[in-house]
Amino acid sequence: MFLNDKGSEIFSMETSLPKKKEVWDKIWPVLNRRYKRTATFLDYRTPWELTVAVILSAQTTDDGVNRITPALFDRFPTLQDFADASVLEIEKYIKTLGYYRSKAKYLKRSAQILIDEFGGVVPDDEVEIQKLAGVGRKSAVAIISNAYNKNIGIPVDTHVIRFVKRFKLSNKKDPSKIERDLLAIIPKKNWKRAGYAIKEYGRKEGRARGYKPEQDPIAQILKK
Repeated sequence: MFLNDKGSEIFSMETSLPKKKEVWDKIWPVLNRRYKRTATFLDYRTPWELTVAVILSAQTTDDGVNRITPALFDRFPTLQDFADASVLEIEKYIKTLGYYRSKAKYLKRSAQILIDEFGGVVPDDEVEIQKLAGVGRKSAVAIISNAYNKNIGIPVDTHVIRFVKRFKLSNKKDPSKIERDLLAIIPKKNWKRAGYAIKEYGRKEGRARGYKPEQDPIAQILKK
């Protein structure tokens, strides 16, 4: 047993790797069966559009990004259009998003970097792609795994952080360390699938507010 009747965890934050694997082996069949998402929630048509959407999604909901990207891409249909635009002009199309001023600068700078250093092609290498402005490890994984179907890791967002804390799969605070803990217990073939299943769970039963363990299929399976 891993949870008590109120849904509270009953093993310590120092859970061993074998115990974490045991927990994951119980969780995974439920996630795999119940949450069918296998790709990003962001709308895009090209690797560059996905890169734009991922940069914009920081500290913002995917739905919020999807609402503004159609007009953004209509106004700036090419990489060169973003590079040539003023930051102020880009801001006009993304001002409903958090940190929109910084994100506008990231988009313009990233477009120029791609033109100058990568021949206008979004790199499919997780190190190279992080040369773009506003693209860190989480963004790199999200872009490459979706645009190029490469299984290179798990993007750690707020949903994943809440999930690993709730079920004691990691006691780390840094997203990169949380990702390492997850990759150690999840088979590589399932990394992408697991990442999006966890995120879909987080958007549904696993929300922070109003969480009810008795209605959570993951909590319930761990009680057995």
